[in-house]
Amino acid sequence: MQNLIVGSNRQSIDMAAKKARELGYRPVVLSTTIDGETREIARMHAAIAREAIARDYSRMCFLSGGETTVTIRGKGLGGRNQEFVLAAAIALEKTAGVTVFSAGTDGIDGPTDAAGAVADSSTLLRACVLKLEPRSFLDNNDSYSFFERAGGLVKTGPTGTNVMDVRILLI
Repeated sequence: MQNLIVGSNRQSIDMAAKKARELGYRPVVLSTTIDGETREIARMHAAIAREAIARDYSRMCFLSGGETTVTIRGKGLGGRNQEFVLAAAIALEKTAGVTVFSAGTDGIDGPTDAAGAVADSSTLLRACVLKLEPRSFLDNNDSYSFFERAGGLVKTGPTGTNVMDVRILLI
């Protein structure tokens, strides 16, 4: 018997790194086996982005994969990828020049029709104009409603393939 791996998170991340390089970014693969509490992982990724900016690194692309978990505290709607992006955006609130993306490769994030979300500094500015409190949405596990109103939901439809999640931070 022979088993062939035709797709994996590592392959997805490697292809994302290749594309980032083609676009003029310097890719850095953090890990393809990230797990743990989504909000903590998001804060760690935000800290890496802030450090890169403090060291004046530019055109960086930080990549990670794996699947995190969400401790449900509220009654909102969302998934681990949307929650990751919202938590990272909050952690990067006073940091310009970072775009955060996270999505499930299967096109599904939690019980929603979104694969994940994307945010940058303009996302929180739009939220402010709309009088949305990002922290309240995060506390209620309601990242879907936040991104639905502020913009940033990524909807691909089901892909038929699940090789875990892909996270990208562009500087």
